Amino acid sequence: QVQLVESGGGSVQAGGSLRLSCAASEYSSRYNCRAWFRQAPGKEREGVARIVTDTGSTYYDPSVKGRFTISRDNAKNTVYLQMNMLQPEDTATYYCAAVRCGTWSATLWGQGTLVTVSS
Repeated sequence: QVQLVESGGGSVQAGGSLRLSCAASEYSSRYNCRAWFRQAPGKEREGVARIVTDTGSTYYDPSVKGRFTISRDNAKNTVYLQMNMLQPEDTATYYCAAVRCGTWSATLWGQGTLVTVSS
């Protein structure tokens, strides 16, 4: 069973940056499309960015477009989320997932990593 392991969460002040990583334990073509989701306390989980790892094609939720960048390193089976200009409303647990391409429908989840942005 492929596992997704996130890292890179932490605490930062508003306006700061963090980079999250999501490493897959092994390559599988079943998990070609990957995404980052987040869930703030008391709110539903929402998708923020996704990528097709073989083409590099990306999609962003409007709430993060221009501030967050999703990328991949296929040699490392790793997907990244560079988060810039962070705001307190970005505070959430961030989850990496494999998704059905072109959708937010997840087929595999990571364990999550907490991002806290203070004002």
